[in-house]
Amino acid sequence: MSEHTSRDLLKRLIEFATVSRDSNLTLIEFIRDYLANLDVECELFYNAERTKANLFATIGPRDRGGIVLSGHTDVVPVDGQAWTVDPFTLSEKEGRLYGRGTADMKGFLASVLAAVPMFTGSSLKMPVHLAFSYDEEVGCLGVRPMLAELEKRTHKPQLCLIGEPTELKPVLGHKGKLAMRCQVKGAPCHSAYAPYGVNAIQYAARLINRLEEIGERLAQPEHHDERFDPPYSTVQTGVIKGGRALNIVPAECEFDFEVRGLPGFDANEIADDLQTYARTELLPKMRAVKSDVDILLEPLSAYPGLATPPDSEAARILSVLCGSEAFGTVAFGTEGGLFNHAGIPTVVCGPGSMDQGHKPDEYLTIGQLHGCDSMMERVARYAARPMAAMG
Repeated sequence: MSEHTSRDLLKRLIEFATVSRDSNLTLIEFIRDYLANLDVECELFYNAERTKANLFATIGPRDRGGIVLSGHTDVVPVDGQAWTVDPFTLSEKEGRLYGRGTADMKGFLASVLAAVPMFTGSSLKMPVHLAFSYDEEVGCLGVRPMLAELEKRTHKPQLCLIGEPTELKPVLGHKGKLAMRCQVKGAPCHSAYAPYGVNAIQYAARLINRLEEIGERLAQPEHHDERFDPPYSTVQTGVIKGGRALNIVPAECEFDFEVRGLPGFDANEIADDLQTYARTELLPKMRAVKSDVDILLEPLSAYPGLATPPDSEAARILSVLCGSEAFGTVAFGTEGGLFNHAGIPTVVCGPGSMDQGHKPDEYLTIGQLHGCDSMMERVARYAARPMAAMG
């Protein structure tokens, strides 16, 4: 394939500490130069500050669709985690490759890059596209400008394969997500005169309790889809802050909550319900005490769910590439719903397990990395002879 093996390239990729809060440009520039040395041109799609970029490249004919191999370049932080190895230096022990991003998801990126010489050396009948994004870990934010450009093009890809860690098992579905922030603006006073103030924490608690009630309704059997675990849409509050001292009625409280919705479920219904509850039930009571109080909802991020039909062409192609028709779903989200929304049918299959993702001593087994290399060989064979590969 190449003098650069997937393991060699994984070692280099791990050394770039592309935590979402930081720039990914050094990694993107490394990949750009690597591709240029193989005579593969690429496009960069920058954020507004030009501190981060997506990368898109095409190998093969440009007058038809093809397959997108997609992954994100950012990783989650290591702050506060008890690592026993350097998270940004690849290390090996007992058949495992340790480092931040090995499973989620630089192992897939390394395997794709190692396969580029094989792709360029094949007489491809359909193109293989590379689409590497930023800021996936903070709400699938970065890929959007790249997708907006791809939507304008005449020849859309016929399939996107996202290499999130699924232990190389074919996945056709995942839930969507809506993340929101709720700000409660109350009125402070001395705690000895608490009834004369508006306690922002207590009203925030009522809103959180409302979300819990909504979550209980969503968990009822009539809302279940047994393909997923858990088999229903969920709501949870993850962050809360407010108050300054015990003897002061708190004037501010804010909390962040998220909805993980089954494909087809409109998570905005939850936000609308909470807003209606705030407007009709809580704000009248608050403003009966002080008029300049409020409850505000602010969206933080959102992405749609994915539900590719198992009898679709995209599913049939995935079965060829993965060597399996045992389609499943995953609990975590991906950029797949956004690709699908852009008119590019999407499936998910990649090396490693999310059981290791986001944890200290994250690892990818060498066997899984080699398995992904084999999948890239099947991608090359399919792109060279798509009809023959479909049998």
